[in-house]
Amino acid sequence: MSQGVRTRPEGSARALSEAYDTALLDLDGVVYAGGSAIAHAVESLATARDGGMHLAYVTNNALRTPDAVADHLTELGIPAAADDVITSAQAVARLISEQVPQGARVLVIGGEGLRVALRERGLEPVESADDDPAAVVQGFGGPDLPWGRFAEASYAVARGVPWFASNTDLTIPSGRGIAPGNGAAVEVVRIATGAEPQVAGKPLPPMHRETILRTGAERPLVVGDRLDTDIEGAFNGEVDSLLVLTGVTDGAQLLAAPPRHRPTFVDRDLRGLLTGQPDVEEADGGFRCGGWTASADGERLRLEGDGDGLDGLRALCAAAWTSAGDGSCTLDGEKALARLGM
Repeated sequence: MSQGVRTRPEGSARALSEAYDTALLDLDGVVYAGGSAIAHAVESLATARDGGMHLAYVTNNALRTPDAVADHLTELGIPAAADDVITSAQAVARLISEQVPQGARVLVIGGEGLRVALRERGLEPVESADDDPAAVVQGFGGPDLPWGRFAEASYAVARGVPWFASNTDLTIPSGRGIAPGNGAAVEVVRIATGAEPQVAGKPLPPMHRETILRTGAERPLVVGDRLDTDIEGAFNGEVDSLLVLTGVTDGAQLLAAPPRHRPTFVDRDLRGLLTGQPDVEEADGGFRCGGWTASADGERLRLEGDGDGLDGLRALCAAAWTSAGDGSCTLDGEKALARLGM
């Protein structure tokens, strides 16, 4: 069944690491948070890799270079090479290179990851709107990016210089909570200029294209924690996805998801790569998964049974998404989620 019409997750009798040849893994909120590995990530990825699954790390964060990301993963106990990392900086650099001459100057508002990616494409990073740039590119520059950099971008964009953004994630997870992401910084320049950037990162096609070109994946599985980037990116690329509940998405957001934000599979963490995923079956006017049955009752979602709370969430998703059809579910699922401790 294609993702365009899927209303509930379909099971996989085999472990996902066996059913798919490549895991396209988001980093922040999936593999690590605030620089530390998320529980069970190291062991789960090692087991998947030892079983033959190719692991590729796909991030919208354009700040760090692939070498730096690979070094960080290796330090966490997840051996990785730079070729295993795909960033939105690489995707936006390719997008720019297709629209400006070889060797063109590009005004960079962001970090070293953008500069390295531009040089890889034969472009010259510059720092000022007075350097006659052929394009402006904006990516996450970390919490210490000076305010004056936004003004520099605005000067060039207001003159009509083409504007690109690595991604527009409004938030980014950190060890202390949720912080403003590159999308918040992009809004500053948008407000100042009234312009619209070309965006490369998830969930848009340039990022998916970059990932497939660099990995050669034939049966990819997108693994992420965000509905509006990871899961929507999988939807746009017409590939399957696994949502892990270790990042920004909670049960209520999942139940309300429109079709483009509905994952194929849901699991607590990366241990989900190593197991088969249960089917969700129609039963008694509702949907059953494991020991739970969920149904839509008037303005509420009802949940009956017991067992693994994750199975209850899967059953609730089926009931909510079927009720909502092509829209977002507006049924009250608060009591049902509370039964699951979510």
